[in-house]
Amino acid sequence: MRGGLRNKMPEQASDIRNKNFDEVALGYSLETAIDEAQRCLNCKNPKCVQGCPVNVDIPDFISALKDSRLEDAVKILKAKNTLPAVCGRVCPQESQCEKNCILAIKSESVAIGRLERFVADYARENALDTLEENPVEKKNVKVAIVGSGPSGLTAAGDLAKMGYDVTIFEALHSPGGVLMYGIPQFRLPKEIVQHEINQLRALGVQIMPNVIIGRTFTINELFEEEGFSAVYIGTGAGLPHFMHIEGENLNGVYSANEFLTRVNLMRSYQFPKVATPVYVGKRVAVVGAGNVAMDAARTAKRLGAEKVYIVYRRSEEEMPARKEEIGHAREEGIEFRLLNNPTRIIGNEKGWVTGMECVKMELGEPDASGRRSPVKIEGSEYLLDVDMVVMSIGQGPNPLIKATTPDLATNKYGNITSDDVGRTSIPGVFAGGDIVTGAATVISAMGAGKKAAMAIDNYLTEKQKANL
Repeated sequence: MRGGLRNKMPEQASDIRNKNFDEVALGYSLETAIDEAQRCLNCKNPKCVQGCPVNVDIPDFISALKDSRLEDAVKILKAKNTLPAVCGRVCPQESQCEKNCILAIKSESVAIGRLERFVADYARENALDTLEENPVEKKNVKVAIVGSGPSGLTAAGDLAKMGYDVTIFEALHSPGGVLMYGIPQFRLPKEIVQHEINQLRALGVQIMPNVIIGRTFTINELFEEEGFSAVYIGTGAGLPHFMHIEGENLNGVYSANEFLTRVNLMRSYQFPKVATPVYVGKRVAVVGAGNVAMDAARTAKRLGAEKVYIVYRRSEEEMPARKEEIGHAREEGIEFRLLNNPTRIIGNEKGWVTGMECVKMELGEPDASGRRSPVKIEGSEYLLDVDMVVMSIGQGPNPLIKATTPDLATNKYGNITSDDVGRTSIPGVFAGGDIVTGAATVISAMGAGKKAAMAIDNYLTEKQKANL
C-alpha cells in the first residue's frame, strides 16, 4: 500500500480544449488506476460508503481493481450504480464519498470518482458490462416511469431487475434527460449516456420518446387506459427562473436551459455538419455561478465567443459550482465578475442585446444563519459591453403534470410532495429527484430512484397479497 498524494487526472491543455468539444478529462490508464486504488486503506468502517447516495460498496470495488480483478470490480460497482460512467464524471464526490475518506483528514482522499469512471469505461471498452446475469422471473406487472433523467433511469433499471415490465416516457426525442440536454459534451460525452441507456434496454426496459405526460397521456390515463399498476414521476426541474429585470425579452437573452439544450440535444456544436445553428454573441455574460453557469460559459467560449463573463452577486466562497469546474473555467479564459449584479439589459432598436447594466455589491452583516447577504453599493452602476446574456439562476418544476393531476399534492414552489421513499398523495404514484427536492445532483436523484423502486415493489407486492 502506498501513501502520498492522489494521481492527477490527465487533461487537454486549456488553450486547446476551449476550442473543441472533446472531453476535457482524459481518464486514468490501467496502471494509474491500480496505483490510485493502492492508496485505499480498506477501512473496517468505510465512511465513504455512508457518503454515497446509492451506497456503492466502494472499498470492495477498489479492492478488486487493486488486485486487477476487473470483472469483479465491474459487478460490484454496477450492483448498486446504474450509471457509473456518468457518476464518475459529473458527481460532486468531493462533498460526498471522498469527503468522508479517512485519508482526507491529513492528505488527499482516494480519487473514488476517477476510479469509478475508469472501471465503467474499462467495462464498456472491453464488453465487461454485458456479462450475463441470472434471468429474472417476469411478474407481468407494468410500471410507468415519467422522465428519462438519472432518477427515472435508475428506478427503471432496478424495477426491471425485479421482473417488472417497465416503460419510460420521455418528452424529448432522445432519452437521457439532463444528462443529454444539460451537461456539455466536453464533460459528459453523449455516446456514454446512450451506452448506459442501451444497457437498460438490454434488461427489457421500453423507452417511448416524444410523449408528454399531461398531454399525450395524463397520469390517470396511464392507470385506467394503459394498464400500468404504478407510476414513478422523475421529470426533474426544467423550468428556468429569470430575474424579471428590464430587457430579459430581448433577442440574445437565453435561459441556460434553452442554450444548453439547443447546443447539446440538437448538436449545434457540430454545425454545419448538423442542421441546427445556434446564435452566440462575441461578448457573453452568464448570470449565476453554479455548475450549469460554468457549463454555459465554457460552451459559449467553445462556440466562438471572444469574451465570456460569469456575473455573480456573491463572493467566490459562496459560488455553488464544483471547484474543479470553476478552475477549468478560469483556465479556459472565462472572466469572473464577482459581487456584481445585473439591473437591466440594454437593447437596440432592432431588439438585440447591446449591453447589460450591473451594480457592484458588498457582503452585509451575517443573518441568523450566519450567511452574509449581498448589499448594493449605491452609485456603482456601470455598463458591461455584451451582446448575449445567459440567465443561469436556477430552475423549477414544470407545472403540466400537476395541472392535469389535481389530486397530486405539491408545495408552494410547485414541487411534488412525497415521503422519504417517494410515495405521493396518490396511491400508486411515486416521485423523486429534482421534481421533489428542487435542482440537486445527479447522484442524489439516482438515490431517490433506488428508494422509490424498492417502495414501488413493496406497494405492488402488498397490493397483490391483498387481492388474493
